[in-house]
Amino acid sequence: MIRKLKYLFVLCLLVLVSFSLQAQDKITWMKFEEAIAANAKDPKMLLVDVYTDWCGWCKKMDKETFTDEKVIAHINQNYYAVKLNAEDTKRTFEFMGKKYNEAEMAAAMRVRSYPNFVVIEPKLQNIAQLPGYRTPDQFLAGLDELIDKAFKNTP
Repeated sequence: MIRKLKYLFVLCLLVLVSFSLQAQDKITWMKFEEAIAANAKDPKMLLVDVYTDWCGWCKKMDKETFTDEKVIAHINQNYYAVKLNAEDTKRTFEFMGKKYNEAEMAAAMRVRSYPNFVVIEPKLQNIAQLPGYRTPDQFLAGLDELIDKAFKNTP
């Protein structure tokens, strides 16, 4: 009987470990308003991936950079990750008391090239951009450098 309980315990433990490992196999992408709501409960920086459907470099980022284990872990741990289609004029949401569609939000953030990664600090007041395609290591290094330069004096 005790032996069966041990096996059952080990089996349950393995299932739980596999679920926790699976949870980190991709970036947890949110809609803009979902990230704002999550930030209100637990403040973190937002990382907004501003893309278009026709952008080949955007697709390359999704396929190669955003599937890298180090990138996935870093983004999921430190940011609320948002996908924002710079040409979508249909889906709307509210931000800071104003209604936006995704294209209007991209324009408000002054995004003019793709892919472009906008980092918004937790108080939602300051933003910085990291434009262009990057390999996983280049992306992580560029993100760290951007955060250091743009937000080092932000309380």
